[in-house]
Amino acid sequence: MDLDSRSRLAWIVLRVLVAGLVAAHGYYRMLSGGVEGFGGWLISQHVPFGLAVAWAVTLCEVIGSVLLVAGRWFVLPTTLVLAAIYATGIVMVHAPSGWFVVGAGRNGAEYSVLLIAVLLCVGLQHAPVRSSR
Repeated sequence: MDLDSRSRLAWIVLRVLVAGLVAAHGYYRMLSGGVEGFGGWLISQHVPFGLAVAWAVTLCEVIGSVLLVAGRWFVLPTTLVLAAIYATGIVMVHAPSGWFVVGAGRNGAEYSVLLIAVLLCVGLQHAPVRSSR
């Protein structure tokens, strides 16, 4: 397998893997009845229309994971929306808990930062190429 083929395969594997991680968030919340609790927490944080926002975030994760696996033109916008959601999560939830998710801390930002970095790299791989004329 040549370098270009390996590179393409690696990006596909990474895109599908990150889709699975995103799906785990959304599907678990939706199927476990967690959307209402998430919405209630958002309301307690003074987010307007907290339940609607919770459903929007959940549906972005559920639908976004499918769009990521499909791997078409919508990968870039999907990764940008998901990165924005997780960046907001860092500000609202994880940053106050520090950096580490486990070990030296609990519920920190490190996982979300990694997820955002992967999403942005995958999105960049799907950005349109402009001619240099």
